Amino acid sequence: MRVVLAEDLFLLRDGLVRMLEAHGFEIAAAVDNGPELARALEELQPDVAVVDVRLPPSFSDEGLQCALEARSKRPGLPVLVLSQHVEQLYARELLADGNGGVGYLLKDRVFEVEQFIDGVRRVAAGGTTMDPQVIHQLLSRRAQDRPMVNLTGREKEVMELMAQGRSNAAIAQHLFITERAVAKHTSNIFGKLQLPPSDDDNRRVLAVLAYLDQD
Repeated sequence: MRVVLAEDLFLLRDGLVRMLEAHGFEIAAAVDNGPELARALEELQPDVAVVDVRLPPSFSDEGLQCALEARSKRPGLPVLVLSQHVEQLYARELLADGNGGVGYLLKDRVFEVEQFIDGVRRVAAGGTTMDPQVIHQLLSRRAQDRPMVNLTGREKEVMELMAQGRSNAAIAQHLFITERAVAKHTSNIFGKLQLPPSDDDNRRVLAVLAYLDQD
């Protein structure tokens, strides 16, 4: 599986290259700035891109914008974005086209090797992965603006795990409950939020983001 990696910090970039190669990925390119990332994504046609949000020369959101531009030219291009902080706008922009094959992880997550590699593989396969801390903060901020619609404590836990892209089986294992119980909680969540039920990972995550965008 061919990867284009974009990270401006040499030590982190080198560490990511070694980690990915150790888990069977081929590094098609490892770049440290936006223009080189844009060129690599267009010319090399990787299976997945792992991209730092902030890249030279602007150090704003150049990495994210390069990835979004590449996805506009090649719909569904798998992109896993790394960010130092939780930025709600970045999550919304990344998920906006609804094509899947996207992920948003905090940089601290790369030190949890199994979770990081699982995230890369999930995104490369067309799925969606969201950092648990990203989802927690997004939902917490939303709850401060407007209380979540009568969700129980357990339903909130299920919602956070669902938003990370986890299947019902994975949620059940994490919470030590049955898959049948998870399915019931999921059905209740969608019903209370007036969102159509779906077993598709991408649509489940998008449904949560749609809730966050509600007025």
